[in-house]
Amino acid sequence: MFRPVLDAVGGSLFLTALVAMLPLLTIFILLGGLRLAAWKAGIAALLVSIVIAIWAYSMPVGMAVSSGIEGAAFGFFPIMWIVINAIWVYNMTVATGHFDVLRRSFASISDDQRIQAVIIAFSFGALLEALAGFGTPVAITSVMLIALGFRPLKAAVVALVANTAPVAFGALAVPITTLATVSQQPEHTLSQIVGRQTPLLGVFVPMALVFIIDRGRGVRATLPATLTCGITFAVAQFVTSNYISTPLTDIVASLVSALAVVLLLRVWQPKQAYVESEVEQAEVVAAGARGARTSATRAMEAEGSDRHADQPAEPHTGRRRAVPMESDAGAEDLATMRARDEAAHDRGSDVFKAYAPYLIIIVVFVLAQLPGIKDALDAPTKVFNWPGLDGLQSASGKASKIPQFKLNWLAAAGTLMLISGIVSIPVLGISPARALRAYGTTLKQLAAAIVTVMAVLGLAYVMNASGQTSSLGTWMAGAGGAFALLSPILGWLGVAVTGSDTSSNSLFGALQVTAAKDAGLHPALMAAANSSGGVLGKMISPQNLAIAAAAVGMSGREGDIFRRVIGWSIAFVAFMCVLVFLQSTAVLSWMIP
Repeated sequence: MFRPVLDAVGGSLFLTALVAMLPLLTIFILLGGLRLAAWKAGIAALLVSIVIAIWAYSMPVGMAVSSGIEGAAFGFFPIMWIVINAIWVYNMTVATGHFDVLRRSFASISDDQRIQAVIIAFSFGALLEALAGFGTPVAITSVMLIALGFRPLKAAVVALVANTAPVAFGALAVPITTLATVSQQPEHTLSQIVGRQTPLLGVFVPMALVFIIDRGRGVRATLPATLTCGITFAVAQFVTSNYISTPLTDIVASLVSALAVVLLLRVWQPKQAYVESEVEQAEVVAAGARGARTSATRAMEAEGSDRHADQPAEPHTGRRRAVPMESDAGAEDLATMRARDEAAHDRGSDVFKAYAPYLIIIVVFVLAQLPGIKDALDAPTKVFNWPGLDGLQSASGKASKIPQFKLNWLAAAGTLMLISGIVSIPVLGISPARALRAYGTTLKQLAAAIVTVMAVLGLAYVMNASGQTSSLGTWMAGAGGAFALLSPILGWLGVAVTGSDTSSNSLFGALQVTAAKDAGLHPALMAAANSSGGVLGKMISPQNLAIAAAAVGMSGREGDIFRRVIGWSIAFVAFMCVLVFLQSTAVLSWMIP
C-alpha cells in the first residue's frame, strides 16, 4: 500500500514542490537548452521522475516502475494509436497522388499562402481536432503546409500554434467530459465557461499565424481575412458550446470559419499575393532530400515524393535569408513538380476523391456517436487494474484511479480512424498491398514520436501516482485569491507534460475545485480555467513537438521547434491568466453563467 505525502521533503510543501519540478525542468532544459532529441529528453525525464518517486516520496520501486509502464502503454494506446492511423490515411493520399489534388484545391481558394495557411492550419486543423485530437491536426496540417511550399520548420510552428483554441473541445469534447467527471462540476456549466474563454483566444490565433509567416506587414495585409476567420470561429464556438451541443462545438466552429473566409474571398483579395520565395521552396525539396538519410523520411520517400510541392512566385515573396542548396537535385525536383502542377487538370471526380478520406472520417466519427452504434462499439471494452499497482492511494487516502486501464480497442478514436482508412482504400484506388506498405512506412516515420509519447506519458503517470503533481498543484493553490491568476498555468503545465488537455484535466481538475473552495473562488471557473489554460501548453509538449518534427522530416530537431513556439505559448497563457483573474472579480464576473 502506498499513499503519497505531499510535503515528503523535510515536511515542507515548498521544498517538496521544488523537487517535484525537477522532471519538468529536466525535459525542458534538455529539449530547449541542450537541443537533445525529444525521445532522449523524455526518457531522461522519466528516469528522473522515478528516482524522485522512490527517493523523495518513498514510493515502492515496483510501483514506481509499474506506473511508468502503464503510462507508456497509455501513450501508445489510445494516444499514438490515433496519430498512427491518421498519418497512414495521409500517406495513402500521398502514394496515390490525391494529396497533390487536395493541395491544389486548397491553393485555388486563394493565391495567397498566408490565407491558405489560416484555412488549413486553423479551420481545417480545428475540424481534425474536433474529430480526432491527440496530435492528429498537427501531423496532417504541417505536411499540408509543406506541400504548399512552406519550409518544414515554419510549417511545424504554424501547425502547433494553430492547434490551441479548438483543443478544449477536441475529440468530440472529451477534455470537457473528463473534467466534469473528475471535478464533479456540471458538464454544461464547464462547457459554457470554456466557451466564454477560448473563443477570445480564437479571435487572435489567425493573426498570430500570419505574423509567423510574414510578420507585421502580412498581418496588416490580411486583416479582413484573419478577423473574419477568428471572429466567426469565436462566435460559432461560443454559441455551440453554450446553447447547442458540447461535442459538436469545434465541428461547427471550424466549418463556419472556413466557409466565412471562402465567401469573403469572393469579394476581397489581398492587394499582393504572398508565397514563400523560390529559394525557400527549393529548400523544402532539399530538406526532403537531406531528410532521406533518416529512417523516418526515407520511409516517407519510399511511397513517393509527392509531399513536396511549390507555388509559382507572385510579386510579394518571402523576405528571409536564402539558404544555399546542397545539390542540384532539389532544384530539378522542384522544376519537375512545378511542371506537373502546371500540366495538371484535376477533374471533379479527382477532387472528390482527394476530399473523400476526410469526409469518410467525419461520417465514421459521427456514426460512432449514435446511441445504438456507440453501445455496440463500447461492448468489447475491458477495464482492468494495472499489475503492480494494487494498494495505490491518492493523497486524500482514497483508492487511486490510476491503476484502472481502459482498453476500448473498438470504440477508440484510433480504431475509428483505422476503419476510415480501410473504407478509403477503394475510394482512393490504392491496392491493399500498397496500403499495407504505407502502414509500415507510417510506423517507421513515427518511430521516434512513439518513443517520445510513451516516455512522457510514463513520466506523467509516475508524477501523478507518486504525488509529485499534487505537491506542485497544492503549493500553487496556496496563493489564495491570487490563485485565479495562476489557475490556467496549472493546466498549462499539465498539458506541457502530458501533451493532452484530457490528461491535464484528469490530473488537476479536482485540485482546481478544492483550491477554489479554499480560496473562496468559483469552483467551475477554476476547473474550466484548467482546460482553457491547458490548450496553450500543447504546442510546447514534447509529444506534439515530436509528432510535428516527425511529420515534417525534422526528427531530432524538436528543440529548434520548441524555441520558436515557447514565446507564443507564454504570451497566450498570460492572456488567459488575466482573463480568468478578471472573470473571478467584479470586472468580468458577468461572463460567468
